[in-house]
Amino acid sequence: MAETAAAESPDGESPSRISGHPGRDRPAAGLIPAAAAFALGMWGITRDGTMWRDESVTYQVAHRSLSEIWRLLHHADAVHGLYYFFMHALYGVWDGGLLTLRMPSVLAIALAAAFVGLIAHRLAGVRAGVLSGVVFALVPDIQMYAQEGRSYAMVCALVACSTYLLVRSLDRPSGTHWALYSLVSLTAIWLHEFAVLALLAHGVSVAVIRPAPRNVRAWRIAAGLAFVGSLPLILFSMGQSDQVSWIGWPKAWKWWEIAGWALVSLACAGYLGRDTGRGRGTGTGTGNTAVLRVGLPLAVIPTAVLLLGSLYASMYVDRYVLFTNLGIALLLGTTLDRLLRSNRWTGAESTHRPTARVGAAAGLFAVLALVLVPVGSQLRTPESRKDDLTAIGKAVEEVSADGDGLIFTPARRREWKLSSTGPFDSLDDLALEESPAASGSLQGEEMSAARIRARMLSTPRIVVLSDPQGEPEDAVPQEAVKRAVLRMYFHACARERVRGAQVTLYARSARACGDAE
Repeated sequence: MAETAAAESPDGESPSRISGHPGRDRPAAGLIPAAAAFALGMWGITRDGTMWRDESVTYQVAHRSLSEIWRLLHHADAVHGLYYFFMHALYGVWDGGLLTLRMPSVLAIALAAAFVGLIAHRLAGVRAGVLSGVVFALVPDIQMYAQEGRSYAMVCALVACSTYLLVRSLDRPSGTHWALYSLVSLTAIWLHEFAVLALLAHGVSVAVIRPAPRNVRAWRIAAGLAFVGSLPLILFSMGQSDQVSWIGWPKAWKWWEIAGWALVSLACAGYLGRDTGRGRGTGTGTGNTAVLRVGLPLAVIPTAVLLLGSLYASMYVDRYVLFTNLGIALLLGTTLDRLLRSNRWTGAESTHRPTARVGAAAGLFAVLALVLVPVGSQLRTPESRKDDLTAIGKAVEEVSADGDGLIFTPARRREWKLSSTGPFDSLDDLALEESPAASGSLQGEEMSAARIRARMLSTPRIVVLSDPQGEPEDAVPQEAVKRAVLRMYFHACARERVRGAQVTLYARSARACGDAE
């Protein structure tokens, strides 16, 4: 009976070779998740008209000329080069400020949700597809980066597309699909090189799915071409590794988060792995097992590899492997589907209290709603990011006067002024020797320590923008001399603490503070 059920679907359509489910895509499996993701992405997209420093980098680099961007990439941020060129072109046709900055990410996450739905539908049925896609759209990290003016959402969409093409190619082998798989994977890696870890996860999936040898060879060729095509970027960007020297070992709360998602993934995998008996002899098992073999490697392997690599050099940042949420959503959505369908099949599943399982699924949805609605609201506030350029600018206006000096410590915090020049126009940037665009850098080139010291001592009042207290201090000579001069020769007049920053007015004497004290 099971063999017959797998051989032909209810509508007479030829079933998938890797799961036994119909191989045709049904639009609802992709459109419903895409609509949900798009609606969530548009909710509060301007974040009260604010941006944070990483988005500011995108904004100010995208507004440089092509030659200035090209020069920058020789010195920094080569890993984001393709994204910067894309955003430059987009701003060239539509300079819509924050909407232009974030709409590509909104659309990318909607596209990724659609592909999650289509993948799960191919492997486990249309309802599993809808549930998986909607779960993906609801994941807090996905909601966050759907409204982020950076490349991570686009990388996630491309990995979702390549995973769909992998499943489709293993199911219905086609040279065109394998070529598209290679091209999409290559593009994802050129948007961010850690997308190469998705190829590793796909390799594990291919190994456990055990398709026909010709399909294994086809995957190896397609993945190999994508990897070779990405080598120039990977090798060149290794020379810019100092840029990520700020990355530290994950903090305790991050370990809890990593462990939590890993346990959720493994629990879903264990539940789905109980499914037996309806495979077609291809070594993939049922739709549930097929989802397990595609979703679990994608959910855990990229994070595990990045953490292992961090034993050599710290490199783990969750957004670098945002696409692992694709695998998590596939596992969660298919688990929910199995809970809901448990009372519709005859056999072992129907004997295990199906009403309780349906109730458990409904309860899980209720818990998700109760947890995710307040989380979603918080993600759409300026407080959800590390800093707030608008609040910083207002604090500068509060404490400064025309002609005051301006110091950033560390120097990379100059980013706070590069996309919101208004509050800074009347201040003298004492340490800046060459602008970011002219120097081919992200935040400009600063003077020598001796010149910075001389300029600071010749200025009666200085507005200092710095990290919050407790953050590590840079040890380079320029930063050391800034701190020493302020400590020895200046008096703190006023301090404003805002999200991710503190703005302090210093003067050579208490009298020079004026009304600020």
